[in-house]
Amino acid sequence: MSKNLVIVESPAKAKTIQKYLGKDFDVKSSFGHIRDLPKKGMGIDLSNFNPDYEVSADKKKLVTELKAAVKKADMVWLASDEDREGEAIAWHLAEELKLKPENRKRIVFHEITKNAILKSIENPRDIDQNLVNAQQARRVLDRIVGFEMSPVLWKKVKPGLSAGRVQSVAVRLIVEREKEIREFVPKASFKLDGIFLNKAGQEISAKLKKDFNKEEEAEKFLEQSRTAEFKVLNVDTRPGTRSASAPFTTSTLQQEASSRLGYNVTNTMRLAQRLYEEGYITYMRTDSVNLSQEAIEGAKKQIVSEYGAEYSAPRNYTTKSASAQEAHEAIRPTDFAVKSIGDAQLNRLYQLIYRRTLASQMANAKIEKTVIEIGNPKLVQHFEAQGEVIIFDGFLKAYGIVKAEDEDDENNEKLLPKVKVGEILDYKKITATEKFTRPSARYTEAGLVKKLEELGIGRPSTYAPTIQTIQNREYVDKREIEPQTREVVKISLAKDTIKKEILEEKFGGDKNKFVPTDTGEVVSDFLTDNFKEILDYGFTARVEESFDEIANGDQKWKQMMTDFYSKFHPRIEDVEENADRATGDRLLGVDPKTGKNVHARIGRFGAMIQIGETEDEEKPIFASLMTGQNIATITFEEAMELFRLPFDLKEVDGQPVSVGVGRFGPYVKWGETFISIPKGEDPLSVDQKRAEEIINEKKIADAPIATYKGEPVTKGSGRFGPFIKYKDIFINVPKRYDFENLSQSDINELIDAKLEKEANRYIQQWEKEKISIENGRWGPFVKFGKAMFKIPRKADENKYEADELREVSLEEVKKWITDQDPKAFAEKKKPAAKKAAAPKKAVAAKKTTTTKKVTAVKKK
Repeated sequence: MSKNLVIVESPAKAKTIQKYLGKDFDVKSSFGHIRDLPKKGMGIDLSNFNPDYEVSADKKKLVTELKAAVKKADMVWLASDEDREGEAIAWHLAEELKLKPENRKRIVFHEITKNAILKSIENPRDIDQNLVNAQQARRVLDRIVGFEMSPVLWKKVKPGLSAGRVQSVAVRLIVEREKEIREFVPKASFKLDGIFLNKAGQEISAKLKKDFNKEEEAEKFLEQSRTAEFKVLNVDTRPGTRSASAPFTTSTLQQEASSRLGYNVTNTMRLAQRLYEEGYITYMRTDSVNLSQEAIEGAKKQIVSEYGAEYSAPRNYTTKSASAQEAHEAIRPTDFAVKSIGDAQLNRLYQLIYRRTLASQMANAKIEKTVIEIGNPKLVQHFEAQGEVIIFDGFLKAYGIVKAEDEDDENNEKLLPKVKVGEILDYKKITATEKFTRPSARYTEAGLVKKLEELGIGRPSTYAPTIQTIQNREYVDKREIEPQTREVVKISLAKDTIKKEILEEKFGGDKNKFVPTDTGEVVSDFLTDNFKEILDYGFTARVEESFDEIANGDQKWKQMMTDFYSKFHPRIEDVEENADRATGDRLLGVDPKTGKNVHARIGRFGAMIQIGETEDEEKPIFASLMTGQNIATITFEEAMELFRLPFDLKEVDGQPVSVGVGRFGPYVKWGETFISIPKGEDPLSVDQKRAEEIINEKKIADAPIATYKGEPVTKGSGRFGPFIKYKDIFINVPKRYDFENLSQSDINELIDAKLEKEANRYIQQWEKEKISIENGRWGPFVKFGKAMFKIPRKADENKYEADELREVSLEEVKKWITDQDPKAFAEKKKPAAKKAAAPKKAVAAKKTTTTKKVTAVKKK
């Protein structure tokens, strides 16, 4: 064993560092944090805010191995990342492994290169407790907010909800943007475009400098233009420049990877992490745009070599954010001589980083901008044509131009023909088109990151998990918004003739943008109404500033917690005691058949329409909303249509057929099989013929593709990708197989491997009791239903061997379960006879106004 033990947080990083340090050092990975707050319970003493850290179950074996390695080493080098999270990992390792200051050293580096590693070894330090305390403050504060606010949501909105400090603010941004879009009233105006011809027949496209508010004004202008002589009134040509953007920070990388590569934030950070750990780029969590002198020199050498000296313009950039102090450089390549790497997916992101860094050190692009004014003194407005010519491409040679997310499709980068002032032009066509103003765009992932950064909410390391969390909690999603249609007026002047047309245009549609769910909107409104300070953008930013002050040693973290909690907890108690329940209830109208009120609201199982009141003697009836419908916008007519679902059709092949809508959208039910109705198709429009078409498509899709030992094998695609099905076993098909052309040998190989794995899975199994002892990744465990339980040690403190577990009785296993969960076998209370059943199975709505409930259905 080496005298020097280096501990990093990831195996990929360990592998890269090992090759630089050689045989005198042994490099091991902690696989991230080895301990944290407990998963169950708050784990914080609220009298003094001391956290109760514990080693997670899946890390106990690893910690034992690290302790053994520490005993054999003279010096332990803690080499986790250089940010607060990395500092906390190093501190937890030092605490758990009982490392004394004299036999531990902390080293940091922002790139994994030989020079950087060796330099860090030469300049070690101890653990920075201020950075650790900043991380602890964030962890403890967020745990308290989540654990105290979530039960309030369970009581006041519906069970199973959760709240978080940064996540709730991110949801609020999305909800407020959606409300802004709903309330937006578009205003119409007429924009005029003209195409003019010079004597040489060259076209000049121009726009009228001012829009008309009324159709009559636009039509009058076209009438005047019909006989007008158009001239070039002015030509203005002036030089201009375009300069490169600064090198990437975490947030700008996330935004640009979204715009140019179509990567989501999580994927961008995953790939960037790999690039960093494999030594290709500097540390990828940074607020800084600075470059080291070494990097500036490296970029200059590459630019001069590849493009020429005239393209080089070395410069450094100043970071605007006052809190950008955890990492000292922007994200850049570690070696500019490495122009590309082998892995195609990694290379796409690497190229983006490489070219952005090079461009930041290149000369400005030189352009010539030309503006031509076209008109007639008799006309109230004149046309303007704009064009740009690139005289010297500069940084564009490396990076090019990308259109901003909210930039208009029209651009001015076109070459204009040479004309002189006073030159007469003929109009080819002048068009007045009715245009409507548009509301602010919904947030993309990149747009949300940009907004969070602008408001000072969160830090580079929090953007990706925040965005993932709000989707996992189903507070927001990226469902497709179907566009609406409206009429627009288009008036054209060509060949002395004016022509008017009424056209249709689609508007309001969206894809891959964040939309709040009904639950997300109700939760956000409730939290904003009752916890104004926590949901306040300024407050959230101030909390981040406090974390920065703690990291700098300017504030005590427990004092910050005391100040926060002294105001926060009384508010929790007040809201829990006095706030009204939140359901997002909207009274839509009165059911003409029963005379009862029709409500749109959030219920225990999500968004629904309710006819009648819960306190009525005759219980209400319910209907689930369809995908794309929202309790805040659904109309009375749309709501009443939902009570037609489910409805029955004629049998097909002796099996009953019905159409309904459930948790996963509209479906056709054939026997016990649920078949999704294609996206965008209205289930109420599905008749007998269409239902049979959908069933036949399902039959074809489910037809056996082969047999295995005389049994049919089918294939399909599910939430985890393509699969084949044999008996009741689903087998994922890896990418190395050609899913569309699976051979019999492929199928045999896949099923054989799955059966072998299943055979080795169970040590003992009691199917009736739903209890089993199974082999897992970290060793044997007990499974009861969906819950997993640890296997205790024997009386002599040794672990059970597999042969011994095969002899353990069911009663003994049950005892293991109840020791860990005393209520595991407690008899569940049966629901009262008159109580509406949980929405697991669809029931046909009766024509009479009985207590029947139209419920959500889980597709099989």
